[in-house]
Amino acid sequence: QVQLVESGGGLVQSGGSLRLSCAVSGNLFNIRIMGWYRQAPGKQRESVASMTSSGRSNYTDSVKGRFTFSRDTDKNTVYLQMNSLVPEDTAVYYCNARGTGDWWGQGTQVTVSS
Repeated sequence: QVQLVESGGGLVQSGGSLRLSCAVSGNLFNIRIMGWYRQAPGKQRESVASMTSSGRSNYTDSVKGRFTFSRDTDKNTVYLQMNSLVPEDTAVYYCNARGTGDWWGQGTQVTVSS
């Protein structure tokens, strides 16, 4: 079993930055890939960024060059650094872990004002 706890969301003006954190606990050997997803009101949940256990990262086109996925293995925490935020980035952001199972955090709200 794996537990995920996100933090770091909030309200920011357009052009600003936020860093989301996801603390990971439990049986980490079950995890093969970590990801950040988001869901805006009235829209489907979409993948934002992911990182494999080997450290290879991938980003959806709309956030490339603005968002960075990183990890701190000593702290068992992954991060999503979000720069140059725009109102279209407003959503609930979820941390996800996949491997022998599919685990989700509770989500953290990110609101970007124009």
